[in-house]
Amino acid sequence: MIFRQLFDKISSTYTYLIASAKGREALIIDPVLENIEAYIGLLKELDLKLVKVIDTHIHADHITGASKLNKETNCSTIMGEHTPSEAVQIKVKNDEIIKVDNLKIKAIYTPGHTSDSYSFLIDNYLFSGDTLLINSTGRTDFQNGSAKDSYESIFNKLLKLPEETFLYPAHDYKGEKVSSIGNEKKFNPRLQVKNVDDYIEIMNNLNLPKPKLIDTNIVRNIKLGDI
Repeated sequence: MIFRQLFDKISSTYTYLIASAKGREALIIDPVLENIEAYIGLLKELDLKLVKVIDTHIHADHITGASKLNKETNCSTIMGEHTPSEAVQIKVKNDEIIKVDNLKIKAIYTPGHTSDSYSFLIDNYLFSGDTLLINSTGRTDFQNGSAKDSYESIFNKLLKLPEETFLYPAHDYKGEKVSSIGNEKKFNPRLQVKNVDDYIEIMNNLNLPKPKLIDTNIVRNIKLGDI
């Protein structure tokens, strides 16, 4: 498997390129619009054909590059079936398998950060979107977010995965690149709670500022980045 982790400094977004070394077919997860030329350049450099692009959810802090990648490469656009986007070509269900050549990507419905949040598992690589972050968890105070749903998604789905599973989130603000399910169980401060009520108490009192362009970004991202 070919794997690249790419970082957008402005929005602190991680984008992932995963490909089959055998068939040279590639998948991109959570692309950022401003970085499309860099992605296409990397695809050419690695002699890869982009066949699918996934957004883990409707993002609020940057514009997705899904639509532009579709136009540039004719790749298919994918999101979970709970997305409000009518522009996405393929909507996957919980536990559905997405195939890219000999790679199998399992979709996992993990609401909480938003009501349409999905995580994606490839072998022992978990791409958790904004649901589970390194030493943190995704905020739950907009886009139909729910602290209770976040708890259920994390504790009853993601933390049930093998502890050696690598964790690759959609964002990191402190320079961390990768963690594991085992490390998050032991060291993530938001997960050291006794029950769902303790977790809800933490999440309901974060008092974080909303992204500056949230309204514009959501409208555009529902259209997969189109104006």
